[in-house]
Amino acid sequence: MTSETITADAFGTWELGDLPVHRLGFGAMRLTGSAAFHHGTPSDRDRSIAVLRKALELGVNHIDTAAFYFSALRSANELINTALSPYPDDLVIVTKVGPYRDYSGEWATSARPDQLRGHVEENLRQLGRDHLDVVNLRRMRQDSIAEHFGALAELREAGLIRHLGVSDVEVRHLDEALAIAPVVCVQNRWGLDSTDPATGELVRVCGERGIAFVPFFAVAGDGGALGATDHHDEEVLAVARAHDATAAQIRLAWTLHQGPHVLAIPGTGNPDHLAENVAAGAIRLTEDELARLDALRTSAG
Repeated sequence: MTSETITADAFGTWELGDLPVHRLGFGAMRLTGSAAFHHGTPSDRDRSIAVLRKALELGVNHIDTAAFYFSALRSANELINTALSPYPDDLVIVTKVGPYRDYSGEWATSARPDQLRGHVEENLRQLGRDHLDVVNLRRMRQDSIAEHFGALAELREAGLIRHLGVSDVEVRHLDEALAIAPVVCVQNRWGLDSTDPATGELVRVCGERGIAFVPFFAVAGDGGALGATDHHDEEVLAVARAHDATAAQIRLAWTLHQGPHVLAIPGTGNPDHLAENVAAGAIRLTEDELARLDALRTSAG
């Protein structure tokens, strides 16, 4: 597989509202250090900027970020602004609000509905934008998201936000949001090793309703924010060998095979890993391989 010749449009496109994006995008979380947030060591700034520019060269036009993606020395939004501004017309930057980290980097109380405007404006300032393409409301364990989502809907009406999404939700929360304003995407933790039936149902419902499902940690697995998992079932490794690919690429390929509405936003601060992630969009799994991989989830559940 020649990674450098494969671009992010290899597995098609989807529309976030009226914004077309390639299904293989880029997550900015790992631009700031060897692990997300305050974990690990800060990244090399020039290398992170180079990764972002390389992503666009490889056809990536969907970047996922947040103001709370920062380490001791790096801010993902600042790196995006520096590397890519003035932004290409077709670049869609998706951010999220709800969680909050204080200036020391520690997690603080999540935002109240009346504080969300400040969170949106902070993303605008850091990114150097006059509006945000898509803003996801990250649910922070509250039973109802109506008040929070309603506050974002007001900012959408005011022109600060173009489209809205939700994150870490169940179908009932999606229904709650849709009763207030259109939803173009849902972000939940999900991947080959995820067996949560509620999220599986959400993937199905999103497909029926024409809403993008954008899983996070699809490659990281149980590594989560600390980094990609190094545990792979033998079945995953066998499929990887058959395609002359890595296990991470097979995880991404499986994700993209779950429906035309399912996107992927793998993140990395390594330019070689970036090219490998994008190249995963060219892998076509057979029905037999998909069945074997699906069986892993059934046995794990």
